[in-house]
Amino acid sequence: MFELNKFLENQKITSLRPAQEKAIEAGLLEDKNVLICTPTASGKTLIAEMAMIKNISERKGKAIYIVPLKALASEKYKNFKAKYDKICKVALSIGDLDKNDSYLSDYDIIISTSEKLDSLIRHHTPWLKYIKTIVIDEIHLINDPGRGPTLEILITMLREIIPHSQIIALSATIGNPLELSTWLNANLIVDNWRPVELKKGILFEKKVQFHNN
Repeated sequence: MFELNKFLENQKITSLRPAQEKAIEAGLLEDKNVLICTPTASGKTLIAEMAMIKNISERKGKAIYIVPLKALASEKYKNFKAKYDKICKVALSIGDLDKNDSYLSDYDIIISTSEKLDSLIRHHTPWLKYIKTIVIDEIHLINDPGRGPTLEILITMLREIIPHSQIIALSATIGNPLELSTWLNANLIVDNWRPVELKKGILFEKKVQFHNN
């Protein structure tokens, strides 16, 4: 069974950030879908990690972590593998779009781009039905003219294929959070806390003059 305090202790985390606390209160660890809209570096990824590790440790199913770019996928893969390699198997799937990567049935956390996962679905990848946690990073790109349609169709197909999965959607900025949370059937978490105060200023002749407010 998943023990939150033990998980945090293993990660050397002594306290949760505001959005993380709100996510837990909103049912993150009770299989509820959540849409997280908080600033960069506010702890969104850890929210996803808690859900993934909980569902994996309780043998509810695999986790798929969807990102828009291969570089970001590689970064997440290195990070998750370093943190969780001793308790679960982490894989990266961003390659050939003409393969179904059936070998991934042996892995617990799979990091993939939207385009690659779309291809896996169309190739009837057998392990998809074993996914419990769906993490969608940078979900605001659903409004992007280039990547948006693929992401929207991908989410729609995943919800049809694995209707009992838990969706964790992450975004730093999004214009229509209420509408999106309703579409995802997700509890909306909005928080403005950031680890470093954001200041506005003007750079002129190598000097920065910050605004007072």
